[in-house]
Amino acid sequence: MSKLTHLSDDGAARMVDVGAKAETPRRAVAAGRITMSAEALAAIRAGDAPKGDVLGTARIAGIMAAKRTGDLIPLCHPLGLEAVSVDFAFADTSITVTATASLTGKTGVEMEAMVAASVALLTIYDMAKAIDKGMVIDNVRLIEKVGGKSGHWKAPA
Repeated sequence: MSKLTHLSDDGAARMVDVGAKAETPRRAVAAGRITMSAEALAAIRAGDAPKGDVLGTARIAGIMAAKRTGDLIPLCHPLGLEAVSVDFAFADTSITVTATASLTGKTGVEMEAMVAASVALLTIYDMAKAIDKGMVIDNVRLIEKVGGKSGHWKAPA
């Protein structure tokens, strides 16, 4: 009926059987941006936002979220991640969050990287909303994936 991997021949939702797949090194990188006022950006950069260390808290939140992806997204396999990193880059009116997840396993880590980036962005919003409730989160996307049957993929620049 469908070539979608999470649907059976009769259209029912299912978890993909990865039992016969070989374990291979896999890595995924995802990123997103949060745009905000100059006041909020300055407070975050200076480390004096009302709720405390915004980026430190966002980093931990992103890592924790990546580890719980299988609990958050239906039909996602729970994975034993080997590494997760969450990094930040400042621009004139925004912060870009980049999350990387990796493991040696039978299925990819794209969702883990995207969940890490998304939750880190949401945490920045939560930690700085007292300064700027109008912050905008956008452009959350997969940047690169390595490993598995489809090999290496990189988003167009």
